[in-house]
Amino acid sequence: MSAKTATGSSHRVLAVSLIVVAVLVASLAAGEIYLRRQVENCMASQFESQLGSKVDVGLSWKPVLWQSIDKKVPYVTLRSDDTSFGPAVGMNVDARINDVRLEQTPDSNGTVGSSTAEVQWTTEGILATMAQQPFGSLIGNVTANPEAGTLTFSVGTGGLVDLEVRPFITDNGAEKAVQVETKSARILGFGLPTDLVDGVVQIITEALQDYPLGMTPTDIAVTDAGIEVSLAGGQYTLPADDPTATTEEEPSGCGFLSAAS
Repeated sequence: MSAKTATGSSHRVLAVSLIVVAVLVASLAAGEIYLRRQVENCMASQFESQLGSKVDVGLSWKPVLWQSIDKKVPYVTLRSDDTSFGPAVGMNVDARINDVRLEQTPDSNGTVGSSTAEVQWTTEGILATMAQQPFGSLIGNVTANPEAGTLTFSVGTGGLVDLEVRPFITDNGAEKAVQVETKSARILGFGLPTDLVDGVVQIITEALQDYPLGMTPTDIAVTDAGIEVSLAGGQYTLPADDPTATTEEEPSGCGFLSAAS
């Protein structure tokens, strides 16, 4: 074989090798994109019941194909623009769930290692929440005062009466919780009806009391937009599906990442 023929053969082998590598890379990339979308849908279905609304899911940098081998998801990010905690409506939540392990058993759908979240409840959302209550027609507007850390509810025709409340965090050593106190609820020296004041305080307290994934409040602040709450949680077991509920086909991708029990 001449040197020219050998060189031509080497070039053909190299070209074929490059084509094979390119095809493999393209196939892996296409598979990764497809599986990532499937897993995002799976994760959304797992966490929507916890947040009470539709969520947008983002996955970590770790390739899903790799995650399918070790069955470990470093973290997922969740975004919800209409979350409902208790009686609240119109809450926005940005959360990060770490060390997710999907493992379906009779008692659970898996575990998470830890979690954090930022919750924003706008004055518009607070007003909409109050409008759903029996006394809702009496609340005309809600404004926030960041300097005082208070919310002011305009009560009555023309907002002639103001009810001012302050949310804060209590720490009894065992766990932290949000409480709400009344700062001012008077007009012309007369107090507002007790039922109205207690109703507003109770609704806000209930809305800021129960959080998903076992998270508890670490900080709360009144901003120009409303209330912002920082949450944090430790290890948490995802509840098993309700056996009495209508069974739907598991979203494709869940089984792909589920660890064998």
